[in-house]
Amino acid sequence: MGNWRSTDGRGRWQVLFYILCLSALDSVTGQARYSIPEEQSEGSIVGNIGRDLGLEVKRLVSGKARIITKGARQYVDLNRDKGLLVVKERIDREELCGQTTPCSFSFELIIENPIQLYRVTVEVRDINDNTPSFPKDEIHFKISESAVSGARFSLESAVDPDVGVNSIQNYSLRPTDHFKLEVHSQADGGKYIEMVLQTPLDREEHESLSLMLIATDGGEPQRTGTVRILITVLDANDNAPVCGQPVYKTDVKESSPKGTLITTVSADDADQGVNGEVTFSIAHVAKEAKELFELNVETGEIKVVGKLDFEKSRNYQLNVQASDHGGFTDTCKVVIQIIDENDNVPTIQLMSHTNSIPEDSPPGTTVAVINVEDADSDGNGVVLCYINADIPFKIESSLTDYYTIVTDSTLDRETVSEYNVTITVSDEGTPPLSSNKNITVKVSDVNDNPPKFDQPVYSKSIQENNSPGFSIFSVRASDADWGQNARVSYFLDDKQVNGVTASSVVSVNSENGAIHAVRSFDYEQIKSFQFNVTARDGGSPPLSSVVAVRILVQDQNDNSPQVLYPVQTSSSLVAELVPRSAEVGYLVTKVVAVDVDSGQNAWLSYKLQKATDRALFEVGLQNGEIRTIRQVTDKDAVKQRLTVVVEDNGQPSHSATVNVNVAVADSFPEVLSEFTDFTHDKEYNDNLTFYLVLALAVVSFLFITCLVVIISVKIYRWRQSRVLYHSNLPVIPYYPPRYADTLGTGTLQHVYNYEVCRTTDSRKSDCKFVRPCSQNVLIMDPSSTGTMQRMQSEQNILDEPDSPLEQKPPNADWRFTQGQRPGPSGPCNYHGDHIRWPQKRSIRAGGPPEMTMGTGPWPNPPTEAEQLQALMAAANVSEATATLGPGTMGLSTRYSPQFTLQHVPDYRQNVYIPGSTATLTSNPQQQQQQQQMLMQQQMAAQQQALQAQPSEASAQPEPPKAAQTPASKKKSTKKEKK
Repeated sequence: MGNWRSTDGRGRWQVLFYILCLSALDSVTGQARYSIPEEQSEGSIVGNIGRDLGLEVKRLVSGKARIITKGARQYVDLNRDKGLLVVKERIDREELCGQTTPCSFSFELIIENPIQLYRVTVEVRDINDNTPSFPKDEIHFKISESAVSGARFSLESAVDPDVGVNSIQNYSLRPTDHFKLEVHSQADGGKYIEMVLQTPLDREEHESLSLMLIATDGGEPQRTGTVRILITVLDANDNAPVCGQPVYKTDVKESSPKGTLITTVSADDADQGVNGEVTFSIAHVAKEAKELFELNVETGEIKVVGKLDFEKSRNYQLNVQASDHGGFTDTCKVVIQIIDENDNVPTIQLMSHTNSIPEDSPPGTTVAVINVEDADSDGNGVVLCYINADIPFKIESSLTDYYTIVTDSTLDRETVSEYNVTITVSDEGTPPLSSNKNITVKVSDVNDNPPKFDQPVYSKSIQENNSPGFSIFSVRASDADWGQNARVSYFLDDKQVNGVTASSVVSVNSENGAIHAVRSFDYEQIKSFQFNVTARDGGSPPLSSVVAVRILVQDQNDNSPQVLYPVQTSSSLVAELVPRSAEVGYLVTKVVAVDVDSGQNAWLSYKLQKATDRALFEVGLQNGEIRTIRQVTDKDAVKQRLTVVVEDNGQPSHSATVNVNVAVADSFPEVLSEFTDFTHDKEYNDNLTFYLVLALAVVSFLFITCLVVIISVKIYRWRQSRVLYHSNLPVIPYYPPRYADTLGTGTLQHVYNYEVCRTTDSRKSDCKFVRPCSQNVLIMDPSSTGTMQRMQSEQNILDEPDSPLEQKPPNADWRFTQGQRPGPSGPCNYHGDHIRWPQKRSIRAGGPPEMTMGTGPWPNPPTEAEQLQALMAAANVSEATATLGPGTMGLSTRYSPQFTLQHVPDYRQNVYIPGSTATLTSNPQQQQQQQQMLMQQQMAAQQQALQAQPSEASAQPEPPKAAQTPASKKKSTKKEKK
């Protein structure tokens, strides 16, 4: 940090400027100077600042280049897009600089990122835009006619704000008959003029005179100003006033209040009376001086009437004119010197400021640029600028009155994240004045700190047999950085741990560093392992640190002791031989067992659980040695069986048992004879339990499957029965005649298949097979309501050896005579009926193979009487239903006699031949012809049947009677006889 002084001394300004520029080359890139005429229009180009300073346009844009001026008005603006300086508002040189020449103004160009400072000076050239003017339009003089030649009369000078050649160059007076004009220069550069009398005046010739005073400047075009001088010629006054001093000099402090007396001007006039009275006046004085000073016309006292400011003007000159009533005058000078006082406080203006700075910024990085000014002069204007000393910054001077605050050492946000910089400036006046300004500089974070773990090495113990996912513990790392740079994530170094990758053993939560066990640990397989955890922050680039983690697996009593000796085998018998001469303490054998656990979990103890003779043997508690505890005698059994329990010391404890076979004998053959029938206890193992469970599961599955199938079948049949229940079609039963073997040759079978054609409404019909012994009554079983079921299958009847329906070998000549044909014309011997319910509504009957092939002996179709008889047999069911049980529905009440023969199936279409698997089927063509003929015959038979019914059938219809066969006729005859 350095202290610099600045001064406003006008005489040394240029020298100090160049010295400071040379010393501040490290902070200031360059300077530029332009010259433009005044009164330029807005937008006029001053110069190409980018080209002149060697800056590209994109640098001006990216660096946010801007103009900083000291005053309140800014005459020049910056066009960053083109790099041009343009006129922002009209510049009046006279307003800007007054009479100062050369006239110029300066401003600073600031560019940021990095901060660069340029000084630009614009000189304003004067143009002849002002016309000389006089304070008054007319000047009046009273001159005595006695005025002698050479008398001087002071005139007020004209004012031209222009400077140089454009200012007033000469004066002229017209006419010049009596007067001439003389021009005098003043020390401050001003001019005053006097009119000198050349020839005496004669009041009698000219009582008044009129002259014209002309002021001309040197500009192009030339401008002039005029004033009229009116002279009144008076009577003679031959003495002129005389000033006490030609020049009056005085000093006054700038802090002098209003009314302060500066000096008094005096003048004497030798005349008497009115001609000797002198008055004072200030001639051709500047406007500023008239506002600051006041002259008493009678006494000549000069007093302060305004606010003096040394910084605006350091001295003033007043021209005091003493006049008498006769028109004589004399002029004296009053020079007033302003004394400077320390009345201005130094000011601090922040030109550029960086709110935050990265902590890795190198020393010398610019933080702020300030401008310091003190309007006082000499010692009062010398300023001392400094900052507080407890921060890593220093202040350097760059240009005149400009200072730069730069870093003095490296920064560390983790140590101090924010600095308050206090800038103080003071002058050397008496008393000294000072001011200060505070700026805040924040240190932005840079990822310069890696994560740091709480411990250099982590070690943790965990019990074995833990559950997968068990949280072992957490590692913790902290990062001194801030924000994203301090966000720590944890990662597992997937290296080999005991032959496997670390990720297959443990896992690490990336957010909180929690370490979880991936699998269950087994102390017997892995007692300890070590892996690395990496903590990485979220900076760019990221920083990381690694810590070693050691996991110790603690043993649990999870293993039972294992018996190494004696070896237990089921295929062979191992026995220890003890001679009968063994003494007390004889070592029979030693049970050797191990426990893979560790520590006290592996401490084993041996106990004798059971033995054939407990008084003979004992087991060592610690070593497992089996010894005799008494003398072996002849009475001791040869076969001795010991059960030893091996138990560990864990909590809870585990144990194992071993059977030790001991043979008490002196010879080996004796042992063999005794142990040939030695039985071994077979213990159940895990496989047996597995098979039992498997068998139980299979049986349960089969039972459930069967139950589901049965329920499904029941539901299906119930739904079918519901469909049959809603039908109103009649059921047409047909019962074909039986074939009877009257000759006892056994060529015809007694069992046939009948098919009943039923409608869907006949679900409650009941049928039962007729009994043997030539009964023609059809028995109905009331217990078979619902769907018809076969009471007995054919296969069961045929396979039954004692059945009267046993099938006989087929006769070579199965054909039969006319008397043996089926129907009412042939003999009938009922042995039993068997009714089948096929899926299709067809009529089937069994027969030999010849019948199936269509070669069966049906030489003639059934006669009309036979068909009528079959119809009547189907209609007159009342006789057959006489023996029906209660709750059954007779077929006679379900069908009316008005049914047609077309519903009666032809039983010859499908006939089962007993003793053969063939089916007799008629020729299709022949079958069609027979069906046509049968239809005609059935129509005729129906008419006959209706005529044959008794007359009372109309009132109460009688159930139709079945057609009488020879057997039925016999039965009816017997009933009549009874």
